[in-house]
Amino acid sequence: MDDNKVSGGKVKKPGKRGRKPAKIDLKAKLERSRQSARECRARKKLRYQYLEELVSSRERAICALREELEMYKQWCTAMDQGKIPSEIKALLSGEDIKPTANQSKQHKAVKPECAEHCP
Repeated sequence: MDDNKVSGGKVKKPGKRGRKPAKIDLKAKLERSRQSARECRARKKLRYQYLEELVSSRERAICALREELEMYKQWCTAMDQGKIPSEIKALLSGEDIKPTANQSKQHKAVKPECAEHCP
């Protein structure tokens, strides 16, 4: 008993302090690791799907804004030539207007340009 110290009725053994490593089943540890990896891949996949949807929606918004900008440019060009587009007249008078054949042609002319930028 000369190697062991006695204090307060307890026998202390010399050596390392702290908890001793628990005996962990190697198979269980590997399975937990595999499960964690599967969950990580699933979270990553969801994150990428979310980001792709976000990019897609922003690209559609950009296309819509480009079309609107092109329409306003055409209105400005028409007003520079002394013509007041019927859409502006309707806006000023507070009337609701329906798209005319001329407007749909304008949008068709804009869409191929937008197709270059947007899928």
